[in-house]
Amino acid sequence: MRSPIGTHVRIGKGLVKGALADATELGCETVQVFVGNPRGWALTEGDPRVDEEFRRLTAEQGLRTFIHTPYLVNLGSPTATTYERSADVVAHNMRRAVEIGAEGVVVHTGSYVDPDGGADRHAAALRQVREALLPVLDGLDEHAPWLLLEPTAGQGRSLCAGVEDLAAYLAALDEHPKAGICLDTCHVFAAGAPLDEPGGATATVDRVLEIGGPGRLRLVHANDSKDPRGSMRDRHEQIGQGHIGTTAFEELLAHPALAEVPFVLETPGSREPGNPDIGLLKRLRG
Repeated sequence: MRSPIGTHVRIGKGLVKGALADATELGCETVQVFVGNPRGWALTEGDPRVDEEFRRLTAEQGLRTFIHTPYLVNLGSPTATTYERSADVVAHNMRRAVEIGAEGVVVHTGSYVDPDGGADRHAAALRQVREALLPVLDGLDEHAPWLLLEPTAGQGRSLCAGVEDLAAYLAALDEHPKAGICLDTCHVFAAGAPLDEPGGATATVDRVLEIGGPGRLRLVHANDSKDPRGSMRDRHEQIGQGHIGTTAFEELLAHPALAEVPFVLETPGSREPGNPDIGLLKRLRG
């Protein structure tokens, strides 16, 4: 299916009775879930029977599945406990991805949390990222889920805000072949990408491809923005109701390199019945 479209869904009632049921009701062609508390450190184990049923049903339906790691994860943190817990959570989520049949795990690229913005702290944070993620990546075979790096909106002391910072981040991981990219439209717009200009979305994807190489861009988080370009504010808006506008999403959906890349919504209300965003993206896809 060309550019499958879906949204992040709740898992409160379980993977099958909650996430999959909601995805089916919403008409999702792809879906994203948390596999634990998104605001906690607990490493939640799954039920093997439920995992197997979810894996089987999503495969039968062709529903492409992704996991998002909890919001607390920050592999660049100078706090040892935060760093260690973050590394454990990423490894745990990668294992859960195998168990539920997800094709990728999204990880925010993090912050080096230095009020002075020091170069030494930034370099140390990238070394931490390397030390945490390379062992995980090296343990993956070609059929394993992807680790998907999601640049942030530029708030705080971001290690990777927007497109250009991807080069150094990927270099820290030796351009590992299982390190993929999740492009969040609100994030890159907030970090300065000209998605609101004609041709801007196309140029942004072209630059991602230039930096990352073919096949590394594996997922798009499709979000409009409540704030103008360059605001460094991560506030999502419904498609066409923010400062990015529908033309950018039409361009993205028409880009040849994104023909098989899923688009997952994280907009206000996108997982509620009657929300127009999934239908709108499908119409823009043509």
